[in-house]
Amino acid sequence: MFHSIERLAVEEDGEGDAVLCLHGLGGDSNTWTPLMPALAGYRVIRPDLPGSGRSASAGGTLTMEKLVEAAANVCARLNVSRAHVLGHSMGTIVAQHLAAAQPHLVRSLSLFGPLLAPSDTARTNIRARGEKAKAEGLRGMHEIALALVDAATSTDTRQRQPVAVAYVRESLMRQDPEGYARNCFALADCKPATVERIAAPTMLVTGDEDVVAPPQAVRNMAERFTQARSLRTVILNRCGHWTPIERPEDCARELRAFLPAQR
Repeated sequence: MFHSIERLAVEEDGEGDAVLCLHGLGGDSNTWTPLMPALAGYRVIRPDLPGSGRSASAGGTLTMEKLVEAAANVCARLNVSRAHVLGHSMGTIVAQHLAAAQPHLVRSLSLFGPLLAPSDTARTNIRARGEKAKAEGLRGMHEIALALVDAATSTDTRQRQPVAVAYVRESLMRQDPEGYARNCFALADCKPATVERIAAPTMLVTGDEDVVAPPQAVRNMAERFTQARSLRTVILNRCGHWTPIERPEDCARELRAFLPAQR
């Protein structure tokens, strides 16, 4: 089922306990398509967040607060009072803020390529990427996509998974340059959520070649979730930052083990 909620494109599939899927920068609802078999038996809600995918025209200036508000509003409009929340990359930051601000809404967190916030160096690079997209349009997005395929996917993915590489290229190249730029600026300016307040069971999944969410940084991040009722950290081999795309079988296995335990 397709919904248009305040200019956001939202897909809804299945019945059961709600699962809200929040993609990352340069992603859209299709980031989660490889994991849909693992979510059979759930009511899966996949928005294209403001400025991304088919929701490129939604909103003006973006901030992390507006992204969180958009996610919460999707739940409210679809009468979801409690949901398992999945996030990838920037979507993990949105998910953490949502869990800290509305603990009654978030039943569990499954975070892929997770980070609390970009490092200072990363903020500078993300802001520069946004400026390039804004100034150069589709040509800029083409160059950004090629650079990120090399930087953000694993060697194994690039050598042995041409379909995964094609997806990452397509996902980035198809973004509206202005919308992508607005998301870059929102991410570059965001602050970490107060994760020490999050009680929801949490799973953190990253790749051993993830340069955005390196394994040691994710282990350090896990130490901040001091109130989580349960906590699991998973490092996937031969995997970069596009975890659900590069290692869908491994991510699906982890979800099948994690989500039923939180019912």
